[in-house]
Amino acid sequence: MPEVIIREDESFERALKRFKKKCEKAGILSDLRKHRHYEKPSERKKRKLNAARRKNRRERRF
Repeated sequence: MPEVIIREDESFERALKRFKKKCEKAGILSDLRKHRHYEKPSERKKRKLNAARRKNRRERRF
């Protein structure tokens, strides 16, 4: 879990912004969105297969 210590001369808004950046870099929000609903194994396999196809198409373009 990202941790932010508020400095003496720092506003709360600035510290909150730093905390949000750390959370984004750690991938916490994307992980929460991914686990918001149960995903059946077949749906997961289908999503990963589609992602791999998109990646291959992008690589072939260049």
